[in-house]
Amino acid sequence: MVSKSYSNLLDMTSGGFDFRQPFKSLPRVVTSPGIISDPDWDTRSDGDSVGSASSTERKIIVANFLPLNCTRDEAGQLSFSLDDDALLMQLKHGFSNDTDVVYVGSLKVQVDPSEQDQVAQKLLREYRCIPTFLPSDLQQQFYHGFCKQQLWPLFHYMLPICLDKGELFDRNLFQAYVRANKLFADKVMEAINTDDDYVWVHDYHLMLLPTFLRKRLHRIKLGFFLHSPFPSSEIYRTLPVRDEILKSLLNADLIGFQTFDYARHFLSCCSRLLGLHYESKRGYIGIEYFGRTVSLKILSVGVHVGRLESVLKLPATVSKVQEIEQRYKGKMLMLGVDDMDIFKGISLKLLGLELLLERNPKLREKVVLVQIINPARSTGKDVQEAITEAVSVAKRINRKYGSSGYKPVVLIDNRIPFYEKIAFYAASDCCIVNAVRDGMNLVPYEYTVCRQGNEEIDKLRGLDKDSRHTSTLIVSEFVGCSPSLSGAFRVNPWSVDDVADALCRATDLTESEKQLRHEKHYRYVSTHDVAYWAHSFAQDLERACKDHYSRRCWAIGFGLNFRVIALSPGFRKLSSEHFVSCYNKASRRAIFLDYDGTLVPQSSINKAPSVDVLFILNTLCNDPKNNVFIVSGRGRDSLDEWFSPCEKLGIAAEHGYFIRWSKEAEWESSYPSIQREWKHIAEPVMQVYTETTDGSSIEPKESALVWHYLDADHDFGSCQAKELQDHLERVLSNEPVVVKRGHYIVEVKPQGVSKGLAVDKLIRALVNNGKAPDFLMCVGNDRSDEDMFESINAMASNAVLSPTVPEVFACSVGQKPSKAKYYVDDTSEVIRLLKNVTRCSSQREDVSHGRVTFRDVLDYVD
Repeated sequence: MVSKSYSNLLDMTSGGFDFRQPFKSLPRVVTSPGIISDPDWDTRSDGDSVGSASSTERKIIVANFLPLNCTRDEAGQLSFSLDDDALLMQLKHGFSNDTDVVYVGSLKVQVDPSEQDQVAQKLLREYRCIPTFLPSDLQQQFYHGFCKQQLWPLFHYMLPICLDKGELFDRNLFQAYVRANKLFADKVMEAINTDDDYVWVHDYHLMLLPTFLRKRLHRIKLGFFLHSPFPSSEIYRTLPVRDEILKSLLNADLIGFQTFDYARHFLSCCSRLLGLHYESKRGYIGIEYFGRTVSLKILSVGVHVGRLESVLKLPATVSKVQEIEQRYKGKMLMLGVDDMDIFKGISLKLLGLELLLERNPKLREKVVLVQIINPARSTGKDVQEAITEAVSVAKRINRKYGSSGYKPVVLIDNRIPFYEKIAFYAASDCCIVNAVRDGMNLVPYEYTVCRQGNEEIDKLRGLDKDSRHTSTLIVSEFVGCSPSLSGAFRVNPWSVDDVADALCRATDLTESEKQLRHEKHYRYVSTHDVAYWAHSFAQDLERACKDHYSRRCWAIGFGLNFRVIALSPGFRKLSSEHFVSCYNKASRRAIFLDYDGTLVPQSSINKAPSVDVLFILNTLCNDPKNNVFIVSGRGRDSLDEWFSPCEKLGIAAEHGYFIRWSKEAEWESSYPSIQREWKHIAEPVMQVYTETTDGSSIEPKESALVWHYLDADHDFGSCQAKELQDHLERVLSNEPVVVKRGHYIVEVKPQGVSKGLAVDKLIRALVNNGKAPDFLMCVGNDRSDEDMFESINAMASNAVLSPTVPEVFACSVGQKPSKAKYYVDDTSEVIRLLKNVTRCSSQREDVSHGRVTFRDVLDYVD
């Protein structure tokens, strides 16, 4: 195998190795949570740099197999050639001419370890290909095992309900899948030269690759495109390693799908299984994932029109077209081109033809279906059963409706040259794709381009250059290309009647209608070719990666749970030592604490504060230097009851609508007296959505109404929430309220009410009373607390607190994008932090002397 001592395999292409060049190590692998530093090497172009020039843009295309034809002669010598028909080879036409395209993938032949170095150098030097050599046993378990026996059937909606119809999940096969993806990651890292290189990973074989690559190079520019279907969440969630694969895909910057249906299923899985949220901004769909926005791309793959046209011009192709048309002269030639697998619906297609001939005797002797069967890509009894069944049905039809000079079905189950397949496309009156499930299927696109013909074929048919061309397509509604072919007959492949009806209608079309359908399809296929697809994906990947250098990254998680959290450069973990030091130096302190998710866990069933929390708050409040406030969205009655032992604690309830400075003080509100008229409008509307959304509920507050849907179905609840928000905004347009969506809530509250305004009001009151704080602390965990952080930062930077320049500790609970400068991990760390400062409190002797003792709190709780 290629020596691992070379960090960049491209350095070996010159043939000789210059050992005087400075060694350049790989970016270090993150093995524990922490800040990922910059790589140990400088990627700037200078005299000592290794690899291609920085001015050349490099794209690394990664797929299971390299786009190469591999053969071994009788002497055992390997020979290679580029596979010009491979999609991976064709997509480079969508890149600029100066783009350096490098391919990483495995070979379709086994290479002896003693030959691997030589083969690797040859492939890189001559074809810009970096081979990943998988041992034969690993290749068998990885590709034919996990990929073809478990992922492929599942992604095509086939569950292993019966042991004789599918394979149960095998952990050993998944481990082989992991090992193979790691080997691919090693080769990609050898190919990467700078942080400016783009990596584009293809298909379901390598869905764990984003995690392994992101783990090694956090700024990697990484795109992933899924060529197969992505199943609905009800199907996908049956996969035992569902979370690991989803999380790995989310380590990419851009994820591409053939159709919106597949993308919608992926989004639903992210929502239902991982609790993630997504939204569309300016036409782009993005998923927020630990501070990173993972973009989605929806665009179907196209065909290489120029390649098809060039093959169509070959003399051998023109001659073959003439031969086919002569052979089937006077008959309507229908064509099917499918891989031999259980999802292509070949037998169902034949049954549709059989029903057509049974119902329409006049079509006998006039309709011929040529079914070209490409070799199977996988093995197993299911494939053998599909072959046997197709042959059996074809023989029955030919026996029943054929004659000495006529066969309704012609099966071609041997490998034929590409030009011959093109000739069949050009000569066929109709093409039928009847797959029961397929990711894309480019056969209809290829057929459309070939039916456009050329001058040689037109002359052969006696047509002039102004003649209009025709084509007819019958396409299953379960294949990815179906939405883009609006002029095709769409069929349900499971309905033999539906297929037979479509075949009958195809035989009865007028020439003008065939022309219109063909022109409509050709306009789309010729403008949305493979180069357009590749160029569009590359553009979106560049856009998705544009802010890589403006974020600070924090790596967390081990194994397949690894992910990178992207945070603003100034966001860092709060140091307890620094916090306590500043706390002790301060002469006046203002402390603002959120409640749910800050002092008590968000998931806690018992929402009342613990004895420990009450004791800590009392200790803080009894320090004369402190002004402590709970700032919460909860109602004042609940907060009043829970914090009754804390006599000096200030409370801002319902996001600051009600404020109380201490237990003995009266509740204040600077807002107009509550107008209940809007509630009489909003509550019945909310009630309707509550009755129709199982798991939802209404929380009435004095100043607001909140509709909760945390326990509802994620997708349905989110849909209902959006509709409810729109509904409420319409009916309350003339009321002094705002309607806002939050974390699984829709809330209606008076205008101008927020935690930020409440904190602003409290700080200004302290300043006006001659108690301007020189220490500001604010801790919270959700969106409403971001208003507090923004307010406290703004006040610290303007003249409100002049001449005092306070120490500000705006702190978010959890590592996530925030306007706060600091973060702590969870509520337990908040409690530990507050405990540390209570020990240093200048007035803690008040507690020990009996003003407020721990026993007092215990007695109250009892």
